[in-house]
Amino acid sequence: MLSPQQAQDRAQDLVERARRAGADAADAIYAANASEGIQIRLGNLEDVERSESEHISLRVFAGKRSASIGSSDMSPAALDELAERAISMARLAPEDAYAGLAPEELLSQAPWPDLDMIDSGELSPQTLRTMAEEGEEAARAVAGVTNSDGASAHSGSGVFALTTSHGFAGSYASTNHSLSVSVVAGEGNAKQRDNAWRQSHHREDLPSAAEIGTLAGTRAVGRLNPGRVRSGPLPVVFDPRVGGTLIGHLLGAMSGSAITRRSSFLLDRIEERIFKAGIEIGDNPHLKRGLRSRPFDGEGLATRPTTLVEDGRVTGWLLDTASARQLGLAPTGHAARAGGGSPSVSVGNVHLSAGTLSPEELMADIKDGIYVTELIGQGVNGVTGDYSRGASGFRIIDGQIAGAVSELTVAGNLMAMYAQLTPANDLEWYRAINVPTIRVDGMTVAGE
Repeated sequence: MLSPQQAQDRAQDLVERARRAGADAADAIYAANASEGIQIRLGNLEDVERSESEHISLRVFAGKRSASIGSSDMSPAALDELAERAISMARLAPEDAYAGLAPEELLSQAPWPDLDMIDSGELSPQTLRTMAEEGEEAARAVAGVTNSDGASAHSGSGVFALTTSHGFAGSYASTNHSLSVSVVAGEGNAKQRDNAWRQSHHREDLPSAAEIGTLAGTRAVGRLNPGRVRSGPLPVVFDPRVGGTLIGHLLGAMSGSAITRRSSFLLDRIEERIFKAGIEIGDNPHLKRGLRSRPFDGEGLATRPTTLVEDGRVTGWLLDTASARQLGLAPTGHAARAGGGSPSVSVGNVHLSAGTLSPEELMADIKDGIYVTELIGQGVNGVTGDYSRGASGFRIIDGQIAGAVSELTVAGNLMAMYAQLTPANDLEWYRAINVPTIRVDGMTVAGE
């Protein structure tokens, strides 16, 4: 794997080859990853894996026509062939009035913020094995745990570089560490499974393996002997590990591509209050050690902290250059590149601001409700906002978490759900989308 500067130089070399081959404009991306992992099951080593990938992709423009192509072969001859093939493809492509590189005057320039995404210490295979073993042992030590799906520990690093023919060149590197544990509780047909996992750039930001394992075991045992619920309207409380999906649906509806296709339930609702007054949702791509932190976006524009929802109102759309041109707006620095192809839209580290009530206070007046810890399926319509997903979790009776429940569906419409959304004060900060416990009144629960 190349260093960040070497990766930047390699991408710049490919752009220059494309210009010599006849491209009016071009950009190139180099992305590489290396990782290794250990999987343990029932105390025994089950799998050892090591993976490395290296890819370079080129996007070229011939007037308003464009094409993208990529390769894992970095030899000079392969790069020349890549450039020539890309130009040939672009000349045969249909014209796109909105195609093109980002506006030159908006390009980001170094120095960029230090995001502290590199852990200088390497984890040996033996260290990874010890982490996995400790995690599984802690989970299996929880009373009621009867079997294990295994524990895995991974460590890796990556490099990303982007260059353009109109003056942008940048690169950055990151490391990552993760640990996951999955166990089974109960016997026979009454078995239940659950898990716990964490990921971070720095190992020191991970909880101990024992803590993660104990959480996995406790979760699995807590799901034993689930009951059923009667169908009807009920308040639903979302655990932070699933509540972030509600915000994820909002981000999808805010993307420029959804707006330009008129396939978003947020159409014509800009500046309209869709959440309760005081609700704020922020995006911070400069959060130190954040999982989605990045110094610049996939088109070379500056990233910056942004308020996406302010006082309950959506402040604007998430725009790459193409969708911005189509809407007659400025790009917002939310372009993303995942290998070849045109940019898509992605955010940084998103959070729903905490409320004032503790989770216990948030649920105190619920006579009968559902506390959701798992969501199943993809039953969300991004055009209408209709929402229906399988779920499991716990009953809430007289403001207290009661027995486990399963085989139920929670349904509603996202616009109505957002209007009734109330956050607790237990905001967590280790995910890509960080949310506190969330209460949504008036949802439809389908059970028995």
